[in-house]
Amino acid sequence: MKKALLFSYVFLLTIFAHAQADTSSAQKYALVIHGGAGNITPDNISEEKEKAYTLALTKALLIGDSILKNNGTAMDAVEYVIRYMEDCPLFNAGKGAVYTSDGTIELDASVMDGKTSKAGAVAGVKTIKNPVSAARLVMEKTPHVFLIGSGADKFAADEGLDIVDSSYFYTEERWKQYKGKSSPENKKGTVGAVALDINGNLAAGTSTGGMSNKKYGRVGDSPVIGAGTYANNLTCAVSCTGHGEYFIRNVVAYDVSAIMQYAKLSLQEATETIILDKLKKQGAEGGLIGIDNKGNYVMIFNTAGMFRGYINSEGHKEVMLYGSN
Repeated sequence: MKKALLFSYVFLLTIFAHAQADTSSAQKYALVIHGGAGNITPDNISEEKEKAYTLALTKALLIGDSILKNNGTAMDAVEYVIRYMEDCPLFNAGKGAVYTSDGTIELDASVMDGKTSKAGAVAGVKTIKNPVSAARLVMEKTPHVFLIGSGADKFAADEGLDIVDSSYFYTEERWKQYKGKSSPENKKGTVGAVALDINGNLAAGTSTGGMSNKKYGRVGDSPVIGAGTYANNLTCAVSCTGHGEYFIRNVVAYDVSAIMQYAKLSLQEATETIILDKLKKQGAEGGLIGIDNKGNYVMIFNTAGMFRGYINSEGHKEVMLYGSN
């Protein structure tokens, strides 16, 4: 009888231990962010600016971490992290957006939900304070994926989003850059985020002011689902930054997922194939962030640097501006 009781006790302890392990595994989460890739080196960024970028990226990570550790969704984390970066004039998105050749601001953004495969995007908007939130509302409140220009601006206003005058987006640094009165730094400040939540769902989002001095109506990869943004719970979530025309032609964000799904490559292998081989051979500069459904992540680029950061449920956190992948 004692042996039977002992066996039962050990058996129950084993089951409990496995249950605890499974719970721990199921509650893993992670977040990866970027703030643009380009000629980002210590030589062309002042010590003061370096500290400012590091602080901004850290704050963005902590916003996302707070959401994810409190059972928030991957989509919530992506949206609110990007909203913060849109409000930060350091990045080429929202408040810090670059000017078009006509001296105007035109903003683009997109999001995608890896669980449902639903997506939303806006492009060429001029009055929406946080385009990423408009992109999410397109996904959740309309039967569409993509709204542009004045139609997207009106939709956002009708939905109660913060609408601002174009003067809100003005920053002295970007205006001087547009007028050619400052030395333009050869970097791109598009922002993006990808997340895995504790329920195992993935999401991705990207937001940008586009290319500095771009032609009227030009749209890059950031709001294009499959080019600049993609998420699929079966594989990964991806957000891109760089020379958008190349990312559109190569459908980069979706290509990462497709290579993983059909060629059975890892996230690291898939992204190296695209960013370090395929795009580099074409002369395309840029990078991407990605996270797979197991929490593995990449922050990969073929430029001198990329503003980037990572945080997860195990307490690992890192922010980097320069260096290698």
